[in-house]
Amino acid sequence: MDEEEEEALGSDLDLDLGDDGEDGGEQPDASLPLHVLPLYSLLAPEKQAQVFQPPPEGTRLCVVATNVAETSLTIPGIKYVVDCGKVKKRHYDRVTGVSSFRVTWVSQASADQRAGRAGRTEPGHCYRLYSSAVFGDFEQFPPPEITRRPVEDLILQMKALNIEKVINFPFPTPPSVEALVAAEELLIALGALQAPQKTESMKQLQRSRLSCPITALGRTMATFPVAPRYAKMLALSRQHGCLPYAITVVAAVTVRELFEELDRPAASDNELAVLKAKRARVAQMKRIWAGQGASLKLGDIMVLLGAVGACEYSGCSPQFCEANGLRYKAMVEIRRLRGQLTTAVNTVCPEAGLFVDPKMQPPSESQVTYLRQIVVAGLGDHLARRVQSEDLLDDKWKNAYKTPLLDDPVFIHPSSVLFRELPEFVVYQEIVETTKMYMKGVSAVEVQWIPVLLPSYCQFDNPLEEPPPAYCPEKGRVLCHRASVFYRVGWPLPAVQVDFPEGIDCYKHFARVLLEGQVFPKLASYRGCLLSSPSTMLKTWARLQPRTESLLRALVAEQASCRETLLAAWRKSPKYLLAEYCEWLPQAMHADVEKAWPPTSDP
Repeated sequence: MDEEEEEALGSDLDLDLGDDGEDGGEQPDASLPLHVLPLYSLLAPEKQAQVFQPPPEGTRLCVVATNVAETSLTIPGIKYVVDCGKVKKRHYDRVTGVSSFRVTWVSQASADQRAGRAGRTEPGHCYRLYSSAVFGDFEQFPPPEITRRPVEDLILQMKALNIEKVINFPFPTPPSVEALVAAEELLIALGALQAPQKTESMKQLQRSRLSCPITALGRTMATFPVAPRYAKMLALSRQHGCLPYAITVVAAVTVRELFEELDRPAASDNELAVLKAKRARVAQMKRIWAGQGASLKLGDIMVLLGAVGACEYSGCSPQFCEANGLRYKAMVEIRRLRGQLTTAVNTVCPEAGLFVDPKMQPPSESQVTYLRQIVVAGLGDHLARRVQSEDLLDDKWKNAYKTPLLDDPVFIHPSSVLFRELPEFVVYQEIVETTKMYMKGVSAVEVQWIPVLLPSYCQFDNPLEEPPPAYCPEKGRVLCHRASVFYRVGWPLPAVQVDFPEGIDCYKHFARVLLEGQVFPKLASYRGCLLSSPSTMLKTWARLQPRTESLLRALVAEQASCRETLLAAWRKSPKYLLAEYCEWLPQAMHADVEKAWPPTSDP
């Protein structure tokens, strides 16, 4: 089990009964049978409590425990501890993002803690299944958590405190520079930090990458007590009534192991039959919660949403959780986190007026589609593509997926509702390595969403001439169609309509639509009187006419390539662009134009 989870449980079960037990006492008969009980963090609370009850008459208590029993926990009557010297830890590869459980030696401090569990209430002894020479090779202390986990949430909080140069911060145990760079790259891709200028040299770029200032979106994300990926989901979900569902989804994916472990070995035929029946029941409920159509494409996220909604509707009773294979402790934690996130959202956005609704209705089909897009925007670096038939290297790649950072195949976990659907593109919550590398928390992605929702991960081609660039009144800027490929792996993506890239051509197209009266309708009345066609701005010989060069130079000076920046320039200088525009009109019309300038109101 995960060390952090075990330690967390240990603090919950701080039941140290002290050292004032009986000294000595009658020794138990070594011939008596053992009463064996397990103890681990995911065990149901009522089964965890059994270790504190007296064993049945004529038996000796034997507790088989993970490192949950290492600290903050004293079981009465335990005299002897058998320490194997091993621990199963979650290892996170910060380069590939793959997490796996690895069995390793404990530290000397942990071994001493385990030995301290023996004889707490009466004399006892610890039997170590390793020699003193092996003990001497152990690390003195376990490595600090900050060196073993991603640090993007820590970096975001520090940026929100205006600590821009995180690399210079005097950490007691500093994370590696590679971890800091990876965290800032993710935060830049999420839009939480400003990207450094691409014109800088490589050395300057690497230095400035560790001192990127926080954005307005980043400050909003920093107010939520969840990982930045999930914080972005919350920040994007205000529209279309998606906030309650996004809060529920984020709470569910943040709490680990929502469902009970049902693949454990059975002790008897009767227990095996019960396990099979429960597995069938859980699989059936997952299919019901996943739904059909758009809901099914939301995948495991929809299952979590349906499970939480159904459990809350039933009153979040232990009986409902037991019947449907849900962990009651996890559901209670989700309820608590939903309340905490709802309070945080209401603090940032009081007009939302949210509350935790136990009778929350399922999302509509359009809301499910928006939720899928929100999930893609938050988990963009966790994109995977199904291996095409022509790319199959051998049989191990059948039904496999490829990710940008891994050379080996990954697969949808068999417990996923999308296990048999095999969408072309998916996003996943995490990759766990067991016998294979499995994706968990899978949701299907429409290919045309990728360049629109994840532009920072795409390499775009030049704007297409057909269809031609066009002005978008809603956005107030020029849009164009561009094809692209996904970074590092070169997956081809379809051409989609996106913002025209920054550059001189963007100013030329904006000048054209400005002269045509598309940006401000008041200028449309002068279009028939222009001395040159607005399309002249796009001609290769445009510099031959001074008026085109003059207008273009004025727009570039104020970086006015969209409606918003042009309005900002006029607020600063109301006569901005007047002289340049008048060059396009006959002298007789200049006085009328000056009276009506700037043309920000409708005619």
